[in-house]
Amino acid sequence: MHPTLNIAVRAARAAGDIILRYHNQVDLLTIENKSINDLVSEVDKTAEKAIIKEINKAFPKHSILAEESGKTLGDEDFLWIIDPLDGTANFLHGFPQYAVSIALLEKGTTTHAVIYDPFKEELFSASKGEGAYLNNERIRVSLSNGLKETLIGTGFPFRHPQHLECYLETFKAIYPHVSDIRRAGAAALDLAYVASGRLDGHWEIGLNSWDIAAGALMVKEAGGFIGDFSGRNKYLETGNVVAGNSDVYKQILKKIHPHLSEELQR
Repeated sequence: MHPTLNIAVRAARAAGDIILRYHNQVDLLTIENKSINDLVSEVDKTAEKAIIKEINKAFPKHSILAEESGKTLGDEDFLWIIDPLDGTANFLHGFPQYAVSIALLEKGTTTHAVIYDPFKEELFSASKGEGAYLNNERIRVSLSNGLKETLIGTGFPFRHPQHLECYLETFKAIYPHVSDIRRAGAAALDLAYVASGRLDGHWEIGLNSWDIAAGALMVKEAGGFIGDFSGRNKYLETGNVVAGNSDVYKQILKKIHPHLSEELQR
């Protein structure tokens, strides 16, 4: 494992320990609304501080973009993108689908990524050009041809209600062609599941860069494809994502494109 990836793993495990410490004490937590349908707890904040502490010890001059504390400027050639608890609503309801997500971008290219599910003790990791792994075993995207009999992941645009009708049209376009669709509420894990073949594909509207950055590298290193709704590499900017193996990726794009608003096609 690359030394830099080791630092990310150490940071993710430190955050995971904090998350597990509180998972049976949710009723004691201080919870705030950052915006509509967007919760944050003291666990998110404490876990984020633990991640930043580990990164700063090893790389004090690197820049950091973290969900709760925002951007800390340093050497802009190196940017860590952090989601200390992806799936906060799940965590607060005792629904065991949440994870820590950490990615490092070097000159705009994601080079290392970790997604850690502390409840299931599953560590997904990837380094550019070195493949993707789950608990140190190599993972690959599924071998599905087309959408028939596939299991596809998605997410509701709950932070962007203006896109709900458009999203429902894309759902209706996909649903008749697949085995089933899952909405589990943690986009980083959804992308890790695409990388490991648990999901055949995924599409979602209106994510943040910290929801996507680590999972995108996982998918690529597992032999998959990921892009925005126009098939470009601008998903960190648009927040719109399609992922899967080559065929599933192309089929999802084809099915949803006629139902996208002009705004979502940009």
